[in-house]
Amino acid sequence: MGRVAVAVVVALWAVPFSFMVNRIVPEPYMDEVFHVPQAQEYCRFNFRSWNSMITTPPGLYCLSLGHIATIFPGFWWTGAVSSFSELCSAAVLRSINCTLAVICAVLFYDIVVHTRPGLSQGRATLFALVLALYPLHWFFTYLYYTDIASTTAVMAMYLSCLKRSYWLSALLGGIAITIRQTNVIWMLFVACVGTIDYVGLLKGNGPTPSIGSTSSVNKNEELANVKNALVSSNLRKRRKGNFTYAAAGSSLMYGNSSQAPGSGLLDEVHTIICRLWYLKFEILISFLLYLVVLLIFVAFVLWNGGIVLGAKDAHVVSPHFMQILYFGLVSAAAMGSTHFSLGQVLAIYELLSKRKLSSFLVLILGLISVHFFSIAHPYLLADNRHYPFYIWRKIIQVHWLMKYLLVPFYVYSWFSIFNVLGKSQKTICILLYFFACAAVLIPTPLIEFRYYTIPFYFLVFQSPIVDNKSWYIMGLQYVVVNLFTIGMFLFQPFHWDHEPGIQRFMW
Repeated sequence: MGRVAVAVVVALWAVPFSFMVNRIVPEPYMDEVFHVPQAQEYCRFNFRSWNSMITTPPGLYCLSLGHIATIFPGFWWTGAVSSFSELCSAAVLRSINCTLAVICAVLFYDIVVHTRPGLSQGRATLFALVLALYPLHWFFTYLYYTDIASTTAVMAMYLSCLKRSYWLSALLGGIAITIRQTNVIWMLFVACVGTIDYVGLLKGNGPTPSIGSTSSVNKNEELANVKNALVSSNLRKRRKGNFTYAAAGSSLMYGNSSQAPGSGLLDEVHTIICRLWYLKFEILISFLLYLVVLLIFVAFVLWNGGIVLGAKDAHVVSPHFMQILYFGLVSAAAMGSTHFSLGQVLAIYELLSKRKLSSFLVLILGLISVHFFSIAHPYLLADNRHYPFYIWRKIIQVHWLMKYLLVPFYVYSWFSIFNVLGKSQKTICILLYFFACAAVLIPTPLIEFRYYTIPFYFLVFQSPIVDNKSWYIMGLQYVVVNLFTIGMFLFQPFHWDHEPGIQRFMW
């Protein structure tokens, strides 16, 4: 019932707004001027045609063909269209994202239920709907961009891994990569936390076998103990008021279990290595397809001469370390009271007071990143249709000191994120998440908030946010931002003197 409720509610807001966007903005806009014609070439089954300005693989266009194939018979039967390619209008192509947004919301619900088994159906529905309202995800539901398809594929991959359907997860990871190349990082992240979950570390159960043991009898006994521990760790425990989040990357353990002795990083790594060794054949079989997908991707990169397909000069890999700092602040702000409540601010202040040296070093690293690695991409400086253009000019660059004054906020955000994750996650999982974010964001020279969507969702799923108040605040934030951005996009158009046509504000 929860899935149906989520799907219906999302459809109730997605369909009207989609009609509104298509009525006011019927022609392809911004990046759609590349994506829509390319999809239309595919609708003509002209698979050799390719626009050199498109940077992502053709996964979205292939999904669009499937979507149009399902609705074509009805349109053809009523005489609305006479050919398959005639149905590939901008409005119809945009509609696939509305369909995927509904599917993605249901995936959110399933992930919430799986990672928070103690939640009631009503609360899980609330959490999923709030996530579906996340502004970057919500806005691009109504345009023919790759974001919704990419997020949906990654969430399906993640859910499959949570359910321990590893081969299906790897196949979905391959699909996600064909939509956006950087999803290979999230596939590796999911595979890593899935492996850690498989060996039982996320449950904190099971012995740590000794590699130095030489007796075959002892080895067999230890292997049996490990396997028995893994079997018992797969049983989901539901306890009122004290429940365990048993999932890859989201094993949120309440009570004192997360404070168990030997929970340091080195102990975790040692435990993982030992259990990997004793379960090496089972793990190889279970996770083999992830490796196959990765090797295919590497072969593609070598053949292509890089990760991006087109417009390579405008998407050169750069050491943009500020991206990870921007993401931290934006994501912490998007989680509302979780990171910026008075209690959390005082907790971080106390934490920083106890770790003055490390806090000072992180602050210095932040200042170095700001001074040497603040990249202003030409697109950022020239395109006043995007909100980052105004954030850059009106806030970050309003005075030469401002970019340095913002460093404490960046540092606070990441300390708060680590603090919240540390209440529920193993250290190794937190580090894996941070490095995955860094691998996706740092090489990207252009500040695009929509690149933060998938890492934001993984952050939320790994954070122990279970109180309704925090979710209501997040939902209210998102509704206000969404109404503002869609209002600006639809009802505040403007014109450029040097170029004909209507321009619109967007993310």
